[in-house]
Amino acid sequence: MPKRSSSFVIKGPLAVLIVIVIMSCAVYQLLTDPDFFVTGDEITPAVPVKTQPPAKVTPVTETTAASGSPSSITVYFTDPLAANAKDKVGGPDEVLAQAINNAKVSVDMAMYNLSLDSIGDALLAAHERGVRVRLVMESESMDGDLPQDLMDAGIPIVGDGKQGLMHNKFTIIDGEEVWMGSLNLTTSNTYNDFNNLVRFRSKRMVQNYTKEFEEMFNDHLFGPDKLPETPNPVISLGGGTVETYFSPDDGVAQHVVDLVNSANQSIYFLAYSYTSDEIVQAMIDRMKAGVEVRGVMDESQYKSNTGTEYDALRKAGADVRLETIPGLLHHKVIIVDGKAVAFGSYNFSRNAEKINDENLVIVFNPAIAQKFVTEFERIFAVSK
Repeated sequence: MPKRSSSFVIKGPLAVLIVIVIMSCAVYQLLTDPDFFVTGDEITPAVPVKTQPPAKVTPVTETTAASGSPSSITVYFTDPLAANAKDKVGGPDEVLAQAINNAKVSVDMAMYNLSLDSIGDALLAAHERGVRVRLVMESESMDGDLPQDLMDAGIPIVGDGKQGLMHNKFTIIDGEEVWMGSLNLTTSNTYNDFNNLVRFRSKRMVQNYTKEFEEMFNDHLFGPDKLPETPNPVISLGGGTVETYFSPDDGVAQHVVDLVNSANQSIYFLAYSYTSDEIVQAMIDRMKAGVEVRGVMDESQYKSNTGTEYDALRKAGADVRLETIPGLLHHKVIIVDGKAVAFGSYNFSRNAEKINDENLVIVFNPAIAQKFVTEFERIFAVSK
């Protein structure tokens, strides 16, 4: 638009008409933007009785997009103990594949490892019908057959090209929803291992993960090269509060320590790799204050890791067990007081904190936390 002269002034009926048009546009945006349109009760932050998010940032309240839209937060777990697991069917990959099949505009995926045919077929089909499909992967994982097939079809994939790992596992669909968690999209991770996959329907969560994705895909920034620029680190969503963190730029360990320090009753955890001295010390300190600490760790990592915290926790009196199924305990989960839960790709380790590209969310929502409590108890019962 040409720049107006400073001497140009609109007067009379024309000025009134322009004001009316501008106000009408503003009202239309208010009524149609999914971030503002309210149907039913407006979502407000739920403050847990015992566990509250750190008072660092005022949460941004996000409302549901429209009547009848899916839940804001939906949790899925793999089940290697299920009868259908041996047939490699019925896993959460099928739900994600269907979401990709429904994509109309875009699919952006950051995935450490990718080999599932269900996901590959969905990505190829999306690409063929004109959906923009982009991937970021760990460079060594790009040598697999499926990534090669995707690139041969014209789907761009950017590798990290570094010693640290691009260890994220998230997918952004149509600028409307984020799927994240501990699940690599491989057959073994989906059907042999314990994992979580969580869908967030939230434009502000999308903004957070899109910022992270584009830093990697467009700017080729990985690991310590990135800056802490998460647009919406704390939002109110689905009746609770959600914090979003990326490592190594956001100092994730301190946020996990803050969560652990807030415990008044119980701390339950499921950990693939657990070597963080600062997190374990926070747990031990809460134990001394009378907080119950129970956990399950992956047996293979316990045997191979240097500096694993299993022995320190057992010595302090925590009821910690080793998962012994043929597959892996691949969760990275901490549940506090049954009201708040941290999860994502972030292992409780130095590499996750200082070197790798990772993501972790902390959800202050008893309903969501209880889903993870149920998963914890299921795994705890079959561990020793």
